[in-house]
Amino acid sequence: MTEGVIWKQLVRFFLPILFGSLFQQLYNTADAVIVGNFVGKEALAAVGGTTGTFINLLVGFFTGLASGATVIIAQYYGAKEHDALRRALHTGIALGIAGGAVFMIIGLVFAPGILTLMRTPADILDHAVTYMRIYFSGIIPGLLYNIGAGILRALGDSRRPLIVLIICCICNIVLDLLFVLGFHMGVAGAGLATTISQVISCFCVLYFLMRMPEEHCRLSPVQIRFDRVTLYKIVQIGLPAGLQSTMYNISNVIIQMTVNDFGTDTIAAWTVYSKIDSIFWMTISAFGVAITTFVGQNFGARKFDRIKRGVKVCFGMSVIAAAAISIFSVTCGGFIYRLFNNDPGVLAVGDVILKTVPPLFVTYNLIEILSGAVRGCGDAVRPMLMTMFGVCVLRLVWIFTVVPLSPNIRTLILSYPITWTVTSIAFLIYYLHGGWLKRRMRVNGMQP
Repeated sequence: MTEGVIWKQLVRFFLPILFGSLFQQLYNTADAVIVGNFVGKEALAAVGGTTGTFINLLVGFFTGLASGATVIIAQYYGAKEHDALRRALHTGIALGIAGGAVFMIIGLVFAPGILTLMRTPADILDHAVTYMRIYFSGIIPGLLYNIGAGILRALGDSRRPLIVLIICCICNIVLDLLFVLGFHMGVAGAGLATTISQVISCFCVLYFLMRMPEEHCRLSPVQIRFDRVTLYKIVQIGLPAGLQSTMYNISNVIIQMTVNDFGTDTIAAWTVYSKIDSIFWMTISAFGVAITTFVGQNFGARKFDRIKRGVKVCFGMSVIAAAAISIFSVTCGGFIYRLFNNDPGVLAVGDVILKTVPPLFVTYNLIEILSGAVRGCGDAVRPMLMTMFGVCVLRLVWIFTVVPLSPNIRTLILSYPITWTVTSIAFLIYYLHGGWLKRRMRVNGMQP
């Protein structure tokens, strides 16, 4: 990504990530569609509502932490530092194994207490506990896939992770139909189908890494271990991103708790909306991954003017994409809701949500693109702080002060575009006047 026409390089890298994210989302969407239509709205709320929020909390933290490995691998690859790249690759895989083991214990042991603490309604609690425990039993291969795919993308390969996800998504849908419709296993069948599919995706991506043609990019199982210096660099970049994701998801957990207070219809409507909403998040996140990798490789290659041009191009493309998704969500959202569930109460709440948030998706774009750019150069702490206060803290203030004055779903979800706008302004000021690039150049011994 250090050579060629910038927009072509970004599109060529972005599209496989986007399609991969779409297929990855189909894992849980297939679960939700099948249980929503053939088991009931309680099962739908359990599979995608409270459980999804908590799963995103833990997985989001690890993904942010693992992004430290992605950033330094991209930088080492751009700088052609082969020995350092090899150590980072194997340390990243070791981190996936260790992190997955910790999360598995948390999910299996503490699922009932966590879901009760989140005020999960009694009519869906048993379903939610079952789904969460089955999901976390397969969290190690799930995290290994995520970090393995991130490593491939850092090396410029976004095509093979897409191939893996297409195959495994098809497996998940087939297994969903088999376990839920054929064996009548309910939410347990949906969870088992997702877990088996994640195991398959993990083995596929690890196989690709072990077959890399360049020796310094090749995974060797006997070399999987923590390198202390490399782990420190990964944590230095990744921990702020992980904490940022955690704070973001904590605010979402509190929002989910508030949604839970509104009843099962609202929980089910929020669950379905999350599938529509995920189209935007997958798209903008794919742009974020693309610009982080682009900036990381060009920073390592010391092509600083190319970094600035790439950020402008990527932001322009993301705005066009966000506008298209907003139009699609508003015009087609009602039809999508009916694919999941036809309950009148669920549809009424869904209509309110669709008219409130999707028209303002574009207010988030600057956050993703600019934070990805500065993180690609190794500046992770300041993006974390801006997101933490601009999005998370401000959103919590809204929930605890404004929502009690008007306790309804519209007031609650207005917290999204309001906090996005405030944080986007902060990021723009920091990017233009914060001196972040010169500071990272000095830290890495480069001439400003």
